[in-house]
Amino acid sequence: MKKVGIVDTTFARVDMASAAIKKLKELSPNIKIIRKTVPGIKDLPVACKKLLEEEGCDIVMALGMPGKTEKDKVCAHEASLGIIMAQLMTNKHIIEVFVHEDEAKDEKELDWLAKRRAEEHAENVYYLLFKPEKLTKMAGKGLRQGFEDVGPARE
Repeated sequence: MKKVGIVDTTFARVDMASAAIKKLKELSPNIKIIRKTVPGIKDLPVACKKLLEEEGCDIVMALGMPGKTEKDKVCAHEASLGIIMAQLMTNKHIIEVFVHEDEAKDEKELDWLAKRRAEEHAENVYYLLFKPEKLTKMAGKGLRQGFEDVGPARE
């Protein structure tokens, strides 16, 4: 049984964790999910690290939704650096799943994008845990999580 940690925030405007959890449960019954919720995006790194070190998770998803302002973008960058440091300190993957509010043209698209990106990254978590060779086959394909794939630069 593999343990997957999921950390989300109260700042996010969409419940991305529920979408990721639903997808993971569809993909495998051999996953135990431990969910934690923190206030904001800069709280994600330590929560992820704690799930890896204290809860024994094999991998963690960090779900966040930075706002539209420049300050929000700076906070997202700082959180991303913290997530990278936590990965290096634990030698385990933390899949960063950020959806910036200004990526979507309206509220409906924002909801759709956040859920779809969470689901598609949940698939990546599944592949990392159970079928890493599948990711190798997808290398260089221009795949995107959320919006449409862009495809390879050359065929």
